[in-house]
Amino acid sequence: MTDPAFYLSVTDLKQWAYCPRVVFFSYCMPRLRPVTFKMEAGIDAHEQEADRERRRTGRLYGLPEADRIENVKLQSDSLLLRGQLDLVLRLDDQVWPVEYKLSRRVSIASHFKLQVAAYGMLLEDDWEVRCSEGFIYSLPTRQVERVTLTSRLRRKVRSTLTEIRDTLKQEQMPAPTPKRGRCVNCEFRRFCNDIF
Repeated sequence: MTDPAFYLSVTDLKQWAYCPRVVFFSYCMPRLRPVTFKMEAGIDAHEQEADRERRRTGRLYGLPEADRIENVKLQSDSLLLRGQLDLVLRLDDQVWPVEYKLSRRVSIASHFKLQVAAYGMLLEDDWEVRCSEGFIYSLPTRQVERVTLTSRLRRKVRSTLTEIRDTLKQEQMPAPTPKRGRCVNCEFRRFCNDIF
């Protein structure tokens, strides 16, 4: 982590907002990460949803005329960020990122909103288009939530990227999430000896 210009992933942003230690362990101790049942279930659910999505129009998102592009790889050299987005809706020079989630509680999940904002910013930079909002799609409920890419949310993406890079360069373990319920299913729970 001595290179000040290393790329982070959009998933790192989401994980950092959920619990910073997940990102720390992933980068500073990369061989420790086990694959959990929840991770495998998420991968399976994404694949099943992709099959269903191919049969849909953009009507679910209020954009019936929009083109749909799946599994989009994105990279921004100015943000030093990359990621793979589940779905992009495109209408002329306007785009909407769509992120699938295996969660019933997407409306209160600020880490999901941060992820959608980061994808919107990546689309703007990589494709040179406009993105003012995106969507979170709950796989279990099949409900859609609109996310507005406010200037505050955009600043949060940038400040979080800086915070992650600074922490990783120092190789200093961050504080755990204050929401201890998140620790129950965490694959790194056994390495956080200070929370139980």
